[in-house]
Amino acid sequence: FDSVRFIQRPRPCVRRADAMPMPPETPAIVALPVRRWVAGVVESIPDEVAEEAPVALRYAGVPHVVMLATPLDLEDLAVGFTLTEQLVTAPGEILAVAVRPVTPGAVHEPVAEIDIDIRSDRLAEVLRRRRNLASGSGCGLCGVESAAQWVRTPGVPAAALGLLPAELHAQLAALQSAQVLGQRTGSLHAAAWCVPGEPLRFVREDVGRHNAVDKVLGAVVRAGDVPSRGCLLVTSRASFELVQKALALGVGLLAAVSAPTALAVRAAAAGGLTLVGFARPGRHVVYTDAAGRMGEA
Repeated sequence: FDSVRFIQRPRPCVRRADAMPMPPETPAIVALPVRRWVAGVVESIPDEVAEEAPVALRYAGVPHVVMLATPLDLEDLAVGFTLTEQLVTAPGEILAVAVRPVTPGAVHEPVAEIDIDIRSDRLAEVLRRRRNLASGSGCGLCGVESAAQWVRTPGVPAAALGLLPAELHAQLAALQSAQVLGQRTGSLHAAAWCVPGEPLRFVREDVGRHNAVDKVLGAVVRAGDVPSRGCLLVTSRASFELVQKALALGVGLLAAVSAPTALAVRAAAAGGLTLVGFARPGRHVVYTDAAGRMGEA
């Protein structure tokens, strides 16, 4: 995976809402003047709000999808999306990633264009599944043309990974403290990747839960690690598309702070993924347990 050209991760800067036009690199947080009402007392204060901006992904110069995302860690997003959508079959088929900030002329236009070069023999699959549309930050199956495209074949057999309950709760506590942007804005999802027996490894944040997962898995791959060695923790519900993304890279365990959907549980069971929901301090609910460890004391 050394062939992928990496670009330095931008800092989560803040801009004023009235500072127009938008700078070339769109920040992750916007400062807004608001009036806060508490028990009948009103005060004018600045408030930090998470940015949500269109980002365009192109393969070999061909537009593929425009998605709403937090404009941060976009190289990670591109690599993770390309792998979890199974547009390539292995990281080595991604040849280069380049992010180009642009100044939009309208609110619906992208603030960044990401050019992804992949092996020529994979380009036909990308063109077949071209999704030239605006994908919302909460959209997991936007642009899918047929029911057959819903379910992706696991790219790597899911490892029977498990975290003992005490370790799971410790990792969740570490994730909570690592949500820097989420703590400042209150509106960002986070995804983390951890290896049993090791400290929390990677954390990424985004307005879209599936974007956060793509970002963290992209970060794992870009660092030269193997996603199937570890587990995914998410601060959202465990939806079907998150299970699919975990299975696409052979991740063995997905733990969410909120509930799963029934379709997510069925997909996890079919793919051999351990799925945990309502993971909160001192409690969690096991929906599938491929590792056979989550019920231990």
